[in-house]
Amino acid sequence: MREVTAKSMKLGRDLDGMLSEALERDLLVRIGWGRGGDEKPKSGEIGAISHLPSKSRVLLLGNLGECAGIMNNGGTFTLQGSSKSMLGAFQRDGRIVVEKDVGDRLGRRMTGGFITVQGSAGDEVGACMSGGTVIVRGHAGKRCGAGMSDGTVVILGSVGSEPGVGMTGGRVVIAGSCPPPGEGATMRGIETAEITQLAEYLEPLGLTLEEDALVLVPSDSSSGVTEIPDSSVAEGFESIALVPSTSDRLPEHSPLDPYTLLMPLGSKEGGLLFPIPWLVESDSAGTWQGVASTQPALVRTSPRGCDLILVGESNLVDCADWLGNCAGVVLDLADMPPLNDAEIEAILVSITCKMDDESMILLRDRVDRADHLFRLVVDLDLDGAVIDAAAPGGSRAASALPRIGLAARAMNLTEQGRHLLIEMDETPSAEDMLIAVAAGCPILVAPPPEDSLEETLVWLDSTVRGWMRELGLDGLEKLSRRNLRALDYDTASISGLRLIGYDRPLPMWLGN
Repeated sequence: MREVTAKSMKLGRDLDGMLSEALERDLLVRIGWGRGGDEKPKSGEIGAISHLPSKSRVLLLGNLGECAGIMNNGGTFTLQGSSKSMLGAFQRDGRIVVEKDVGDRLGRRMTGGFITVQGSAGDEVGACMSGGTVIVRGHAGKRCGAGMSDGTVVILGSVGSEPGVGMTGGRVVIAGSCPPPGEGATMRGIETAEITQLAEYLEPLGLTLEEDALVLVPSDSSSGVTEIPDSSVAEGFESIALVPSTSDRLPEHSPLDPYTLLMPLGSKEGGLLFPIPWLVESDSAGTWQGVASTQPALVRTSPRGCDLILVGESNLVDCADWLGNCAGVVLDLADMPPLNDAEIEAILVSITCKMDDESMILLRDRVDRADHLFRLVVDLDLDGAVIDAAAPGGSRAASALPRIGLAARAMNLTEQGRHLLIEMDETPSAEDMLIAVAAGCPILVAPPPEDSLEETLVWLDSTVRGWMRELGLDGLEKLSRRNLRALDYDTASISGLRLIGYDRPLPMWLGN
C-alpha cells in the first residue's frame, strides 16, 4: 500500500471514530492541530472527509489530494488549505468552504448544497452538476459548467475557453472576462432579480455582483440528448461444450466439492464462500430464504454479510450506510463519469476506510476495457475484477474468453491471487457456470430468475454435481480450458478453443 493511501485510510477511520461523539455532543471536529494547538497540517491525503452526515462539522488544516469532501450528505467541511481535483464531487447536501485553490472538476455531478472556494479553480467547475450552488472567488479554467443540467455556478474572476459547453439547464454567472460560450450555451446580461437573489449567498462572504456580470444559460439550439446504445450479450456459451479431460467418471459415492472460496488478497482467513459458482446480481437479497440465504449476491442496497455491494454513481452517497455490513465492494467504473487513476484510488479510499480489513475490493467494467481494468487492479492492489461480457449492440460471450485470458496472463493476475468474475445478462445454466470456471473465471455474475430463486439454486447445485461426476472432477478448481471445446468453426475462431473432434487447436491459436 502506498504511503499516501495508508495515511488517507487512517485519516478516514480516525474521522469516523470522532464523528460519532461529535454529532452526539454537537462538536466541531478539528483536524491538523495537536493537543496544545500546534499546527500539524495534513498533506496530500486522498478521498478525505467523505460522506459527511447531516449536522456534522469538520475543520481541517492542510493541502489535500484528489476527491476531498466528496459525497457530502449534509455536513459542513471547512478546508484551511487547498485540494486537487474533484473536491465536493457528488455532493448531495451540505456546505464546503475552501480557503485556497482547488483543482479540476470542482463539484462535479453535485446535486445540492453549497461549495465556496476563496481562491481559484481548475477546469470544468460544476461539470454535469444537477443542483446546488458553487461560488469561486477567483478565476476558473476552461469548460466551466460543462454539461450541467441545473444549479448555479458563480465565478467572480475570469473563465477559460468553452464555458457552458453542453449545458442543458442551470446557469453560470461570470463577473470577470468571459470568452464566447461553448456549444449549447448562450450569453446574456445579469438581471436585477438575479443580483438580489445571489446577494443572499455572496454578502455573508463580503462579495457582490455588479450589473455588468454575464450569465450563461442553455441556448435554444442546444443539441439533443445523446442516446447511449444498450449493451447486451447476444450469444452466450451455447456453442461451447464441456468435455472430460480423463477417461474415468467418478462413482456415485465419491464426495464432491462444488464450493468456491474467494479469499481477500494476501489473507489466509475469512473469504467469501459460494455453494455454487454464481454471484447473483440483484437490487437486494435481504428477504432471501432457504438455500438462497447463503448464496452470495451483488446488491445495490441493504447487503447481508455474504454480499458484495455494487457501487456506482446512483448509490455513491448512500453506500456509506452499509459498508460496515458486507463482504466487499465492486466499484462500477461503467456507471461512473470518466476518472483518472488518482481519482479512482481516492474514491476507493473514501469507501474502504469504512469497511473491515478483510473486505474485498473489486472493479467492474466491460470486456472491451479489460486491459485498462486489469492494469488498475494491479496498480491499486485490489482483489480482482468483474468483467461484463456485454457490449453495445450485442456481443458473443465466447469472444470474451480470449480477451480476458490474454489480458489476465499479461498482468499475471491469477498467479498473484486476484479473482476474475465474468458477468452475463441472463440467469445461468450449470453449463454456463462450469464453462466460466474452466475459462479462468471462478465465479459467474448474473441476474436471478424472475421467480423461484430457491428452486433454481437447488436444481443448479444438483446439475453442477452431475456434471462434475461426468467430467471426472471432484473439485471445481480442477476445471480448465482442457475441458472446453467449440461446437463449430466460427466459435473456435473467436474463442481460441479447440474444435470438438480435433486434437489440436486451430492454426490461428497457439494455446490449448
